[in-house]
Amino acid sequence: MAVVTPRIFVSHLSGVAVFDPNGDQVGRLRDLVTLLRVGDRPPRLLGLVVEVISRRRIFVPMTRVTGVESGQIVTTGVVNMRRFEQRASETLVFGELLDRRVRLVETGEEVTVLDIGITQLPARRDWEIDKVFVRRGKGGPLRRKGTTLTVEWSAVTGFSLEEQGQGAENLLATFEQLRPADLAGVLHHLSPKRRAEVAAALDDDRLADVMEELPEDDQVEIIGKLQDERAADVLEAMDPDDAADLLSELPEEEKERLLDLMRPSDAADVRRLMSYEERTAGGLMTTEPIVLRPDATVADALARVRDRDLSPALAAQVYVCRPPDETPTGKYLGLVHFQRLLREPPFTLVSFIVDADLPALPPDTPLPEVTGYLAAYNMVAAPVVDEGGALLGAVTVDDVLDHLLPDDWREAGLHGAAAGRGGATPDGKTADGC
Repeated sequence: MAVVTPRIFVSHLSGVAVFDPNGDQVGRLRDLVTLLRVGDRPPRLLGLVVEVISRRRIFVPMTRVTGVESGQIVTTGVVNMRRFEQRASETLVFGELLDRRVRLVETGEEVTVLDIGITQLPARRDWEIDKVFVRRGKGGPLRRKGTTLTVEWSAVTGFSLEEQGQGAENLLATFEQLRPADLAGVLHHLSPKRRAEVAAALDDDRLADVMEELPEDDQVEIIGKLQDERAADVLEAMDPDDAADLLSELPEEEKERLLDLMRPSDAADVRRLMSYEERTAGGLMTTEPIVLRPDATVADALARVRDRDLSPALAAQVYVCRPPDETPTGKYLGLVHFQRLLREPPFTLVSFIVDADLPALPPDTPLPEVTGYLAAYNMVAAPVVDEGGALLGAVTVDDVLDHLLPDDWREAGLHGAAAGRGGATPDGKTADGC
């Protein structure tokens, strides 16, 4: 009886958990590494790119993979914890094969790659790509119609060529459930060309969220490749403090050009933030906390807190101020914690439950004092108030951490502390590469 080997399409493996033989999770799959071969020979899978808990990406050879299913991947107990670095001869399946425009050998028709099928060779641990799921018709995010078909790897040609104008819709669909920080990790590890294509395919809000999680060098690179109008839209969608940090890294002429293209109200917030020293409460704060008037009710406050676009730190408390209720506000009266809102009847006025005793921070408060304030009062955000008593914004704990950690912490988190492939694991064991 012939042996039937399993086939799995890689879209089903995106983000799945990777386990050791004891059932402990090693990390999550972020890509597969393959070696394209001459002619129509199916490419062999070299291994997996796995993101471990520290957000470091490591390489796991296929020889150390004992089981691959849609819900999980099981490996041997010894893995190499050194950072994955793609070699010139290697190709990433998610990052470089999906969305590629190739041609059917039989008809010469151009098609778009939607998915890749992999299979394990009989009686071996080797895996290879054997099937390609494609869509006929022109590519592009607005052209999703067209017949689809699954063909043998040998039935298509064009994978070995440098792709110009490669789309990104299917790669993004593969990672659509990723948090912004995780998608930032995907972008960081793509080539500059592919990174620009993916950034161009993301909508403004999603790209803004991802940009906030990228190292500064990647932010500057991406914003520089966008059309000025699109760049201004993305900056508007970013948190004002993050937009201010990014603009401060740009040349003066480019910075002013983008600020002029932004909505006046958004540009005014960013300019105001850029006027403060970077490591002060004014330089750290966001200008968009939840601000309510004294006659607002608990129900009003809870409705504002429910906004899904708010970070947990900003949703932890509301700030009560006299009109105007946009920063800089009228006189700051105090704040109400989220837990207090939950304990009060919906019709209660926030002015009746406001905490007016908690001191506010002046905008020139240095970073160490901001840190001490949050620790002393067990807060995740702190109000920033000017000399006239107007609320300017709020400093959140995540922005404080951004400045307490080393300057390259995002780079270290995406790359890992070590370099190269092969060598010893932290426990002294050796693990071979590919």
